[in-house]
Amino acid sequence: MTELFYPFRRVMNKTTLEFVTYCIGKLAQVLHLPQQEVYRRLKRSGILYDYIVPSYDVLHTFSSRYLVEDLTEYMREKGELAS
Repeated sequence: MTELFYPFRRVMNKTTLEFVTYCIGKLAQVLHLPQQEVYRRLKRSGILYDYIVPSYDVLHTFSSRYLVEDLTEYMREKGELAS
């Protein structure tokens, strides 16, 4: 299986990459932002590599609605979205 390696030994396999892409796409739709901007905010805040990637096993079991609510709330907490 092909894996992508990131700093601090984080590993993202194809399944996790597809999930990250899905999360970014759903957030972009709900927030009315370009996908590149959502990616930038998730990466800058640490949500992408410190939360979404390592928590894939749990997060991928959530409904789309709950997942988006969870991620937008976390983005607000990190200052990436207005309250």
